[in-house]
Amino acid sequence: MNPITPAEVPVSVWATGQKPSQVQRRGRYLPESMKHPGKMLPAIAARTIATYTRTGEYVLDPMCGIGTTLVEAAHLGRNGIGVEYERRWAQMAAANLHLAHRQGATGSGLVIGGDSRRIIRLVPEQVRGRIALVLTSPPYGSSTHGHVCSTRDSGEDGVTKQNNRYSTDRDNLAHRRLPDLLEGFGQILDGCAELLVPGGVVAVTVRPIRVKGELIDLPGQVVQTAERSGLVLVDQLVALLCGLRDGRLVNRASFFQKLEARRARDRGVPACATAHEDLLIFHRACDLPGSPR
Repeated sequence: MNPITPAEVPVSVWATGQKPSQVQRRGRYLPESMKHPGKMLPAIAARTIATYTRTGEYVLDPMCGIGTTLVEAAHLGRNGIGVEYERRWAQMAAANLHLAHRQGATGSGLVIGGDSRRIIRLVPEQVRGRIALVLTSPPYGSSTHGHVCSTRDSGEDGVTKQNNRYSTDRDNLAHRRLPDLLEGFGQILDGCAELLVPGGVVAVTVRPIRVKGELIDLPGQVVQTAERSGLVLVDQLVALLCGLRDGRLVNRASFFQKLEARRARDRGVPACATAHEDLLIFHRACDLPGSPR
């Protein structure tokens, strides 16, 4: 047996946080894009698309937000399709796609407004069964920590936050309690699985969350949800949100993450700020070797 060379060893940790999010987006996305509080990191999207698709193939994001998946797909010569429930962000995704094409991106892009729980009806008929990659992230709720605004910035006493809410529509799935949210996400995965080309991939980027101080294994719950949709976990990668410098981690955690971790440690809970996202890779069970057709 020939020894495995380092180049042949699958890389399970991706250095996707070498640059901060705002630097990764600078000049590539409209500045207003930063107002979305739950953006996918461009480096995660770009590496996932480059790894699991080829030029000219279709990439789908059923909850595309400001269009990160679509923009990175277009720059890589892939054809992106995104569905977004919130009209504001759908318009932003379309504007970011337009910017990408002005900058020379060769892949096509389409943004569809609608509820992805009915994604089969929303996606054009001609691409059904031709999606090579579904890349998305589940909603974490109707708001996130957002951005810090200090006294120097706002003129008000204390630290405030802004851009922390991306939905006020009560019909948005993000407003549901976690069990209902996961049920809705499962409905989305059901539809996405039907749209895949044989051998296609579903990739979900997700991190643990805290609900009222309790750490919730959201990646684990997403795996269980995907399994009920006929998907099988075939790989679990680490996409770093921090930088790597001389063998050390460069913390890029938000102010609020650090604050929560500090408060938890003060209570005797050994908490750390999140430094990575899990990138969960799924295939349809029916596409795996030995599965009944």
